[in-house]
Amino acid sequence: MNAVVRLREWIFTRVNGAEGIPIPGPLVGAEHFERVYNDPAADGRSKGAGLSDLFWYWLAPGPQMHQEHLEPGDRYKAVSRTTRRVLAIPHADADARVTAACRRVLGELPTGRTSLVRLRDLMMPIWAEVHYELVFGEPCPREARDLVVANADDVVSALKGTRPRRMARRDRLTRYLLGRIEDGTCPVTLPPEFTAQETAWYLQGAFFNTAVVQMSEAMAHILLCAAAHPAAASEVDDDAALDRLIDETLRVHPLFGIAHRITSAPIVVDERVTLPAGSVLLFNYLAYQRTGPAADDAFDPGRWLTVTRKEAHFIPYGVTHNRACPARGVAPVMLRAATREVLRRYAVASSAAHTRSLPSRGPAYLTPAGLPGPGRARLCALRAADRWQDAGRSVLQLVLGTWMVLDARRQRLCATYFEEVRQ
Repeated sequence: MNAVVRLREWIFTRVNGAEGIPIPGPLVGAEHFERVYNDPAADGRSKGAGLSDLFWYWLAPGPQMHQEHLEPGDRYKAVSRTTRRVLAIPHADADARVTAACRRVLGELPTGRTSLVRLRDLMMPIWAEVHYELVFGEPCPREARDLVVANADDVVSALKGTRPRRMARRDRLTRYLLGRIEDGTCPVTLPPEFTAQETAWYLQGAFFNTAVVQMSEAMAHILLCAAAHPAAASEVDDDAALDRLIDETLRVHPLFGIAHRITSAPIVVDERVTLPAGSVLLFNYLAYQRTGPAADDAFDPGRWLTVTRKEAHFIPYGVTHNRACPARGVAPVMLRAATREVLRRYAVASSAAHTRSLPSRGPAYLTPAGLPGPGRARLCALRAADRWQDAGRSVLQLVLGTWMVLDARRQRLCATYFEEVRQ
């Protein structure tokens, strides 16, 4: 299996080229990570990086309106302001919305017995409902929830190479959003210089793609860690303890892998190193979080009683001065509410492999509180099934990943867009 992974990485490099300067890396060490990331010249996002074609391919339709991929300037500022306005809700309101959504979705599980679920899939309807309510200011109907979940699932499955893109799924959500915008029933709109189509793509990318995917992935990681470390998950009514569980999960399994930025001017790192304009900088979150006083791989929520987040090189939501996650203020509250509600209702058990990319979607058993959990035999069977599926999935990722990398290279969505803009 390791050979298949290495082959995938080799093909990716051969097709896309060894583009970029890894940070931290041989040229720029961890001690310069945040300063370089914060530098005003590290502001380019898509234009000028061949790697962007692949990201735009995965994020279609309308990747040019995805907030994380807009170039700096007035359009980015307008979009960013709109996102911040939608997410600027009181913490008590955020907690209540998430708790209510969890109760509705978890209430659909069978009662009185243990359920085998894929945690990422279980979480997606919760975050679809929450973000629908934030955008539309009304309860989420089942048909809209299904559209959002289908879109988010297709995006993340393509990202992980477990399925090819199915654009029909995504286009159905685009048409729904466009219809709501055109009939005046969508309270969230961009300024007049943006078209209705651009607004639909923006909403789809920011709230019904990235937000749903990232929050669902985060919860899958948190619950798998809770299953592996029941003592750390036992204090469900202690918000500080839940925060430590969540933070330690995001330290060990950061949601963001590598963020790339393109320099618009030279950046002086030190007396030896200057990064020229046009450099593609690859900021590696996992590598950076493995430096400093919390550099180990051990899962220990108690470390946060003595180590500060800043000291630990802990950046779960990015770096503040360079496109940090717009939900960084409310996401921790929402994750805590969801974690609290799940762990109050269920004991979580899993014997599946737990990796950062989580292509398995997090298989686990949920047992209602007070009932006996899965026995040793069921956990052994789950482990064996997970390993068997992982072997086949790895080959599938090799095939589909290679095909999508080549197809993205052929379509050149990002490069073509900027060529047309220049004309």
